[in-house]
Amino acid sequence: MEACSRAAVMHSSLQQPVWVKGSAFPLKGEVKLNGVKLWSVKPCKASQLEGSLVSGRPPSSVSVPIPEMGGAGNNFVDYGLGEADPEVRGIIDKEKERQFRSLELIASENFTSRAVMEAVGSCLTNKYSEGLPGKRYYGGNEYIDELEILCQERALAAFNLDGKQWGVNVQPLSGSPANFEVYTAVLNPHDRIMGLDLPHGGHLSHGFMTPKRRVSGTSIYFESMPYRLDESSGLVDYDMLEKTATLFRPKLIIAGASAYPRDFDYPRMRKIADAVGAFLMMDMAHISGLVAASVVANPFEYCDIVTTTTHKSLRGPRGGMIFFKKDPVLGVDLESAINNAVFPGLQGGPHNHTIGGLAVCLKHAKSPDFKAYQNKVVSNCRALASRLMELGYKLVSGGTDNHLVLVDLRPLGTDGARVEKILDMASITLNKNSVAGDKSALVPGGIRIGSPAMTTRGFSEKEFVTVADLINEGVQITLEAKSLVSGSKLQDFMKFVTSPEFPLIDKVLDLQRRVEALTIQYPLPGL
Repeated sequence: MEACSRAAVMHSSLQQPVWVKGSAFPLKGEVKLNGVKLWSVKPCKASQLEGSLVSGRPPSSVSVPIPEMGGAGNNFVDYGLGEADPEVRGIIDKEKERQFRSLELIASENFTSRAVMEAVGSCLTNKYSEGLPGKRYYGGNEYIDELEILCQERALAAFNLDGKQWGVNVQPLSGSPANFEVYTAVLNPHDRIMGLDLPHGGHLSHGFMTPKRRVSGTSIYFESMPYRLDESSGLVDYDMLEKTATLFRPKLIIAGASAYPRDFDYPRMRKIADAVGAFLMMDMAHISGLVAASVVANPFEYCDIVTTTTHKSLRGPRGGMIFFKKDPVLGVDLESAINNAVFPGLQGGPHNHTIGGLAVCLKHAKSPDFKAYQNKVVSNCRALASRLMELGYKLVSGGTDNHLVLVDLRPLGTDGARVEKILDMASITLNKNSVAGDKSALVPGGIRIGSPAMTTRGFSEKEFVTVADLINEGVQITLEAKSLVSGSKLQDFMKFVTSPEFPLIDKVLDLQRRVEALTIQYPLPGL
């Protein structure tokens, strides 16, 4: 943003453009280098910078000059988004309004900060920097090196790690690529892995497959055997994991989940991994913010490798990280193997704008405010869980230790797909989710509800009790709609509730009105 407020001023002797901080951008004229026009600036009509319900700021009437780029015969005007592409600008504005008015309860989503957005939207996006700091394929990377080293240092500090014992790669594009880069680093094709089964709360990238199809790329290139929950308790069945691992003898055991409301027993998993000679990896994508704030158990004490996304509870940009022990594990130099798997193994140039945003969020992760926020994420989720159980809902594992609850809707005679649709119509955003024992991933028996996003916007335990009540109203509308629809298939239900003759639309709209009356009281960070 700073560059936008600087002027191109000609040096008196060299005729070289010099940016002077705080100077007004020239309102007209040309900028030349050795007599060649680099760009010109034309006076333009002031564009209205929209006032936003989100930020509460009034519209701005500041004149924004538009520079013209290029040399003779190759000019283009560097318009802002609103002028350059009103269609995309309009879509973004609609999405911003949707986020502002919706009750955002998807457990894997959050609202990042203005500072992170500024870094992600900066000139860092222009630079190519294949390789690691000091070992780049391209020149001109002195400041990119400085940034990536800073990000690495902040990543280790955020999780209280000793740089002599742990290293980190901050270049993965997201969580699934990070996971596959680990597999590439420590496994050979068709080596064996074990991860939590997807219908039991696991993640696709941990090796999900069905009897008919190897769904995840992980299960295509490696042999996957899942471990599961004890369906009576909703907790990981560590006894069965131990028995299966003893027989299957995996080379890698993966802790971590996308829909598991409890902590993992890392000491037990470490013992199992050691007994069968396996690496132990934790995918903490969902809970990395909670780990950084020490409000859940610490996987670094027991795991060889830890991966994460950066945009969930951590509140950063959409990226990934891989942490690894520096000492060899099972004869493998993890640092070299993982860095080579990231580049040149599976990626090209890193997204430097994302690394910049990640550095910003990792600095915030060391603040007292961040720790207080993560404590609220957990306490809010527990308040939500308690109220749902008071209303008679069955929660997988009977509660929560982290940022999410998993509701089993099957005892009510409905499913997550139908409930998700009705709630979406009422501006309540969550997701259908498989629960143990499900037969279909398209019509799963549960819904997953998360607390990070609305905690970011300022919700307390009181508001999350209200959230439970609003969800319950949506479920009751779903049950009534299901009883009225003529067909039994999901597509029959979807067609019925979206038709102009849907008889319960007034109930849905009344619920939506009350949802939005609640949400618009709370600001949306960064926008």
